[in-house]
Amino acid sequence: MTAPLRSFKRLCVFCGSSHGGNPAYVAAAKNAGRELARRGIGLVYGGGNVGLMGVLADSVLMAGGDVIGVIPEALMAKEVGHRGLPDLRVVKTMHERKALMAELADGFVALPGGIGTFEEFFEIVTWAQLGLHSKPCALLNVNGFYDPLLHLLDHAIEERFIKPKQRDLVIVESDFSTLLDRMASHHVPHDPKWIGKETI
Repeated sequence: MTAPLRSFKRLCVFCGSSHGGNPAYVAAAKNAGRELARRGIGLVYGGGNVGLMGVLADSVLMAGGDVIGVIPEALMAKEVGHRGLPDLRVVKTMHERKALMAELADGFVALPGGIGTFEEFFEIVTWAQLGLHSKPCALLNVNGFYDPLLHLLDHAIEERFIKPKQRDLVIVESDFSTLLDRMASHHVPHDPKWIGKETI
């Protein structure tokens, strides 16, 4: 029996605070924002007005969609907060930021970005691996941006640090609409994290 499709009220999107070196990244962020608004899915993101973060939020707003930004006080003080948001929540720490974003969202997507994007995405994947949530986690692989990371995950499987079922926690697509469809039908596997001696 086929599992019912998920219904997303909001998705959390992690992405870069710069535009990156390829115009395809900005185009993908704009398209993602329009598609979220078209489907009536709200955006939860890091609250910035810079880089792909700002492009994404502005795209959702221009298409009539809902946006919640979550930003720590330190970044707000540096004037990178998006003051045009109808709902900008200022928290004390990065830890509070990530916890609130996770609470508000029904799933998680990473667009191209840097260290912060990687860290936020893999923390939320780790929570899924540990069974702390069952929300889908996905990478939008724009222009092959995440190919090296995917190779690293495959290498970690070969070296017996990651189980194939744990690798399946990460949905990967290059087209955002297809990615959303896969997230809606995805069953989040849960398997004990540790690879014991008996399985080596």
